[in-house]
Amino acid sequence: MKKINILIVEDEKAIIEELRAYIDHWGYTVINSCINRENILALIKEENINVIIMDICIEGCKQGLETAAMIKKEYPNIEIIFLCDHLDDYNINKAIEIDPVAYIAKPINREEQRISLKIAINRITKENKNKKTNPNYFILDEEFCYDTDSAILFYDHIPMHLTKKENKLLELLIKHRNSIVSISTIKNYIWEDQEINDNAIRSLVKRLRQKLKYKFIETFSTLGYKISPYQLK
Repeated sequence: MKKINILIVEDEKAIIEELRAYIDHWGYTVINSCINRENILALIKEENINVIIMDICIEGCKQGLETAAMIKKEYPNIEIIFLCDHLDDYNINKAIEIDPVAYIAKPINREEQRISLKIAINRITKENKNKKTNPNYFILDEEFCYDTDSAILFYDHIPMHLTKKENKLLELLIKHRNSIVSISTIKNYIWEDQEINDNAIRSLVKRLRQKLKYKFIETFSTLGYKISPYQLK
């Protein structure tokens, strides 16, 4: 993959700066940092995040674990490294269920942190290789792929947020890849019996194109649209 983007979830400024210095030295990128649940979820939707280094006690241990579990459910390709002041059996057992890369006690040991990041990167790399050989994954290019089984679009290994209509359009285009999908077919598949005009379709295609970085989708005037993998526009 091109680079590893890391999100730090921690409320102690000194620890954030310490982690930033380590991570920068190792050649990775801290894309942002935050201190609460709402900010975490908002940043994940906005940014391409590969690894989260997270204080398990953010807003209390229970909240931290619940937030991590939610992240792994919605974004299974994001790897999580937990930080904590105290290593107790209850929280360790709860954390294990989330399958984190590591569970590191504070003060942070630099070598433990470096090793945990290498393990996270190895997991991400293996997952990427598995996608390329998985028949359920439709590879659009080196950045984008689509899981036809779960109907999820991935960008650089991270699930992307698509609206229901955007996802249905992408699913339809991929199902009929390399063929022109007519405007009437799109209307019937996405809107069913609803009355809509062609502007609604053009607007939907435009939004999906933006999320695909204006790649892959071709327009055939008065006829419809076609998706072509590996084709840059």
